[in-house]
Amino acid sequence: MNTFVTTCITVVCVESIMVLLLMSIPRLSFLSKTLSEAFTKAPLLDLIISILIWIPWLISSMVSGWVGIAGTLVGQIITMQLWIVYHEWTYRNAAQGPRIVSFLNQRFGWWRNHLGLWVTAMALPVFFAIRLAQIFVYPFLIWLLGFPNYKHSDWINVSRQKFEGLIGHDLIWCLYCDWMTGVYSLGAEMLRNVESFWCPIRFYYGKKCENCQIDFPDIEGGWVSADSTMADVVQTLQEHMPSDHSWSWFGHSKKLHGKENH
Repeated sequence: MNTFVTTCITVVCVESIMVLLLMSIPRLSFLSKTLSEAFTKAPLLDLIISILIWIPWLISSMVSGWVGIAGTLVGQIITMQLWIVYHEWTYRNAAQGPRIVSFLNQRFGWWRNHLGLWVTAMALPVFFAIRLAQIFVYPFLIWLLGFPNYKHSDWINVSRQKFEGLIGHDLIWCLYCDWMTGVYSLGAEMLRNVESFWCPIRFYYGKKCENCQIDFPDIEGGWVSADSTMADVVQTLQEHMPSDHSWSWFGHSKKLHGKENH
């Protein structure tokens, strides 16, 4: 119990200080505002998220095992709730106006709405794994096969903090969705390349093709039909992979060796 409490208090203190520092940076000088803007985009955004969320998990697990992880999680939740109270108190007028949390609490009930939000938080490790794959796995495909490269900051960023009237509870969860959407979209783009450039064969089940073509537009007009032959597959690969490795597929912008043109 002492380990749990000590870990929890340590996390609350350290992360509260970090959050206050991040909030104060834009108010200091022009350079600080520039730095603050950089923190909202990869790669610095990755660093901030790592320091605030998963690195404490790793450190506490190495020091105190599962008790440390539990203490860290509780400490992080307490820190977030304290920040919400502080931010909503700071913007008291906005807190009294129309808000997402107020509407959803009325529509579904307080406990259903909040429990639903915490259920989505359980997906955090999954999105961290996807982000790590984007950073450390996909680059090998760029190097080995000339797959399209991407400017991660165009995808991995947060900007909803600039939306007028979005505060406290609504802001923190909207920032989570903001980040999560970027990670998913970049991951889907990378997976689309893997599928289209390696396995351009339509699925046998039409319903799966219909469902997947939203994220994989090459299915229509790019991939060969399920009743085609391997010769058709190879011919399709030849047509879409010239000798200069300029990747070009239906549903994609022109893909050049190691670059992406819009």
